[in-house]
Amino acid sequence: MGWRRRWSGLLKEIINFVGNKNFCSLRIVERFVMMDSFVNKKEQLKPKKYLGQNFLTDKNILQKIIQVADIKKTDYVLEVGPGKGVLTAELCSRARKVLAVEKDKDLIQGLEDLHLPNLELLSADIMKVADSTIQEFFKGKEYRVIANLPYNITSQFLQAFLERDYAPTSMLLMLQKEVAQRICSKTGEHSVLSLSVQFFAEPKIQFFIKKNSFFPRPKVESAIIAITNIRKNKFKIDSEKFFEIVKLGFGQKRKQLKNNLKKFGEAEVQKCLVKMGYSANARAEELTLEDWVLMAQSLAKL
Repeated sequence: MGWRRRWSGLLKEIINFVGNKNFCSLRIVERFVMMDSFVNKKEQLKPKKYLGQNFLTDKNILQKIIQVADIKKTDYVLEVGPGKGVLTAELCSRARKVLAVEKDKDLIQGLEDLHLPNLELLSADIMKVADSTIQEFFKGKEYRVIANLPYNITSQFLQAFLERDYAPTSMLLMLQKEVAQRICSKTGEHSVLSLSVQFFAEPKIQFFIKKNSFFPRPKVESAIIAITNIRKNKFKIDSEKFFEIVKLGFGQKRKQLKNNLKKFGEAEVQKCLVKMGYSANARAEELTLEDWVLMAQSLAKL
């Protein structure tokens, strides 16, 4: 399907943006897992290299995450990557119910030992958890997502939770700093990645996290990003058609839009650009999200 091709292509954009292939092949899959006590006893921490696990060791960062999450007693929360459960315990003390999905089976027993009455554990890969499973647990009620994501599933995860029928109302994610900045790009710096998120929601970086906040120390810095006001039908245009045109527009960044979108007719593209107040020689990153929608609406009729 079109959306699979679109979102899988975003991973390549992320890799190209954050560094060379050798760097990315080693570190793009870094995952940050909460530790169960903030003590400086590294022998107690056993991060799995093949999962790219890095344990958060800064309790001040944990408190900042809790603060920006602003969980209410009526909230239903889906936590992805609970690790050893420090954040999980804090969420359960504030939320009505928490569904924690953890891929590392060795961490499940420790999470079970928390004995939290409003916590449900699911040992699974979040990308293989069916929409119906989440909907059944939350009984169709509104829910929020809080996640520590392996960086190699960023684009797939965003696609799955922004476009799904049973989408969350908001998400609070820990991502690689550069990727978070890319998602929040404004006009003049837009990319397929930023438009793919902003088409459905409003992303905003909350704060950055330095490398020395983790053990082992990663090679990249991180960011906490909030994605709010998630709406599948935010704009009156078919998302498949919209992103087909956007991907063509960004196909060759050095080329002008009239060339990248020449399948729709160079004259028609120039007409759309001039009508919206742009130069006939404008490039993809110059357009606002709203103008991309107008462009797609016009070209989709051809």
